[in-house]
Amino acid sequence: MIQVRPSNERGHANIGWLDSQFSFSFADYYDPKHMGFRDLRVINEDHIAPGQGFGTHPHRDMEILTWILGGELEHRDSMGSGAVIRPGELQHMTAGTGITHSEFNPSKTQPVHLLQIWILPEKRGLKPGYEQKEFPAAELAGKFRLLAAHDGRDGALRIHQDSELYVARLKRGGRASHELKSGRRAWVQVARGAVTVNGKALEVGDGAAIGGEEHLDFTATADSEVLLFDLA
Repeated sequence: MIQVRPSNERGHANIGWLDSQFSFSFADYYDPKHMGFRDLRVINEDHIAPGQGFGTHPHRDMEILTWILGGELEHRDSMGSGAVIRPGELQHMTAGTGITHSEFNPSKTQPVHLLQIWILPEKRGLKPGYEQKEFPAAELAGKFRLLAAHDGRDGALRIHQDSELYVARLKRGGRASHELKSGRRAWVQVARGAVTVNGKALEVGDGAAIGGEEHLDFTATADSEVLLFDLA
């Protein structure tokens, strides 16, 4: 079963410097039918204006992933971590017992476009942590590349939940596939372009909750970038 979450039905907030769309309930957007999917709690698509950003604010007991689609994002936190995140780089924070951080667009001319993802951790009170890794474009081209997983295999970042994040960049007409083990579910988020999943059409910004399907076959109907979450 594939249940599509159309882009135009997501929550939306625009405060000038920040334009956000919410796949699941977040901040002032609340929809009891869309509170997350399995351990996936948040997928926010953010556009941040040049020279703007989020001031220092707290998080706790959450696995936070940030994937940049365009521009750059500067990060600072209470653990002493500081970095600029660029397209092709995945940032992972374990908020655990509590952290504070800020996120800022350092460019004076270019907006930054990103997906921020929250995954519920396997337990509360974890030690906070930070890591960031670049995944070369060649590793994402034409297939699903594992970026984050509980066991950190194949060079993926290690997260504290039995959830896996894959990304594929497909040329129009390109195909990729993924196998779901028994009892697992998937969430697909189309970051760019358009694809079909087992014949179901998804446009840019669309998401889809998938269950009861062992084999997922993707065909790009435009040049596309797709995130796939394999969830316990």
